[in-house]
Amino acid sequence: MFKSREEAGILLANKLVNYSNKKDTVIVAIPRGGVPVGYQICKKLNLPLEIVLSKKIGHPFNKEFAIGAVTLDSYIISEAVSGVSNKYINNEIKKIRGILKQRQQLFYGSKKPINFRNKTVIIVDDGVATGNTLIASIELIKIVAPIKIIVALPVAPPSALKKIKALPAVDATICLLEPRSFQAVGQFFEEFKQVDDSQVINLFKKANVNLKIDELHS
Repeated sequence: MFKSREEAGILLANKLVNYSNKKDTVIVAIPRGGVPVGYQICKKLNLPLEIVLSKKIGHPFNKEFAIGAVTLDSYIISEAVSGVSNKYINNEIKKIRGILKQRQQLFYGSKKPINFRNKTVIIVDDGVATGNTLIASIELIKIVAPIKIIVALPVAPPSALKKIKALPAVDATICLLEPRSFQAVGQFFEEFKQVDDSQVINLFKKANVNLKIDELHS
């Protein structure tokens, strides 16, 4: 049990101390809940914080079931999908990219996101249940050709963690809790309030304000 996302981030940072001050390493948080976790890691290790700008494509008959995922520059579609029209997929990609452009403007303003090519990317969330959203993010980040992808989580059920560890793109996985009895991520935090956009923006700015990270934007 964690007191808060902030405590979970500090505990994860302790497991990642070998990456302190590495100019080729980036913390990438999945919004919104992963951002307070990622912020604590960045603060302790003196690393830049980035935010995952991706969103899943839901199945037309079950929006919670992901059939793919989209970023502003690329997309992936599950090989297991059948019976879903190209028209639906193309419309969803267009709609999702409109949402992502709004998020990019909201979180980044005029700042450009760091290019992950030839970087060590540490992907952070406040926990996973099925792992599907995280897996989609990993697959999209892999397209950019980072040197290494590391996943750092406070909590995940063994079934989800097994799927994540099996991904060829994942070089290492750190997970503090692997409970077999798992209903929701929030049950493992004493405090688990919803994170809003204003908190994300504030933490994002605070994480990067004192860093000299210009050489990372290449």
